[in-house]
Amino acid sequence: MNQGLVAVIFIVAMLGFMGMGVPLAFSLVLTGASMAWVLGFWDTQLFAQNMVAGIDSFPLLAVPFFILAGELMNAGGISRRIIEMAQAWVGHIKGGLGFVTIGAALLMASMSGSALADTAALATILLPMMRAHGYPMGTSAGLIASGGIIAPIIPPSMPFVIYGVTTNTSISALFLSGIVPGLIMGLGLVIAWKLQLRHMNLPLGTALPYLQRVRATGKAFWALLMPIIIIGGMKTGWFTPTEAAVVAAFYAMVIAFFVHREMTLPQLHGVLVRAAKTTAIVLFLCAGAQVASYMVTLADLPATLTGWLGPLVDHPRLLMAVMMVVLVLIGTALDLTPTILIMAPVMLPIAVKAGIDPVYFGLMFVLNGAIGLITPPVGTVLNVVAGVGRMRLDEVIRGVNPFLFTYIAILALFTLFPQIVTAPLVWLR
Repeated sequence: MNQGLVAVIFIVAMLGFMGMGVPLAFSLVLTGASMAWVLGFWDTQLFAQNMVAGIDSFPLLAVPFFILAGELMNAGGISRRIIEMAQAWVGHIKGGLGFVTIGAALLMASMSGSALADTAALATILLPMMRAHGYPMGTSAGLIASGGIIAPIIPPSMPFVIYGVTTNTSISALFLSGIVPGLIMGLGLVIAWKLQLRHMNLPLGTALPYLQRVRATGKAFWALLMPIIIIGGMKTGWFTPTEAAVVAAFYAMVIAFFVHREMTLPQLHGVLVRAAKTTAIVLFLCAGAQVASYMVTLADLPATLTGWLGPLVDHPRLLMAVMMVVLVLIGTALDLTPTILIMAPVMLPIAVKAGIDPVYFGLMFVLNGAIGLITPPVGTVLNVVAGVGRMRLDEVIRGVNPFLFTYIAILALFTLFPQIVTAPLVWLR
């Protein structure tokens, strides 16, 4: 059968099932089944084997433990202490709560690796404070959503784990590649927020005495130690990324129970249930994507895409720019995890053939997908902020636009000058 026709069937089936409201994981399975029927490879046992293979991975064990670590951080007071420390240092300046949001987002990103968990924590604590101090809620919600998506970039990052497992790319290298871009994202938000402040009439706060700032930092000491343990342990070879996830969850549990003493056994039950539900969603997506991915490989669709993009292989930056545009468009309709599971195995071989560093491509792929989390109409993170703040989604969408454009500019900058990502990576390795 003509490969172009198979590609059309794949796209139409996927969009069709999603358009009918079929949950994404089931849409992936049904799309794979549709392709199997068209190609004449119908075999229910094959579907079951691929679904099991999609989650039968040791590195993928990092996902549930990082999810659990994020839940424990929020329930055990770790996230709140980070925000309180940031507020103590910069909360008094004009627009200070915005800078608190950015600083807290960077710190929390270095602990949980989950955009949804970080965004929920930031929105729960900071949105009421911003509302009480007269901040424009749309812009404030947009800033919180934009800060939340730094989590997939700065290590430890769940999307990097999923990308590494899916494409057989070094997860440790992916983690290290995200440090500098994540900091640049934070700097971009600072600049964008400062520009927004010109249109706001916000009062100045009262600076806290230096001793109180030091006390707030002291209370956050155990939280600040967490990323040092995780990243330092992986950099020195003490443990793998999967083991780092276990260490992060165990550390967060010890701090919540025995240091901060803000968690009880009944609360732990609720944390475990929430983490289990989120894990089940992610892993079911991985299982469903494996069925579709197997059929994509069987139909040799990567070769079709290679044929379409073949003329650009000799022009790596132009090829990268075209891929980024395609992924931006995909990100408006698909969440980050399914985008990785479906598109990464198809696009990476083309990038490698063009001489593009696979780790750099992985960073760019995940960054693009993270931007999709604040891009309407899907915009999962936007929905989280709107839900927590009880705001209209269109208000949040308008508020996020300045920060969305900032991230797209950063994405373009990394595409034009890949050395911004690759040069620090050589040193960090």
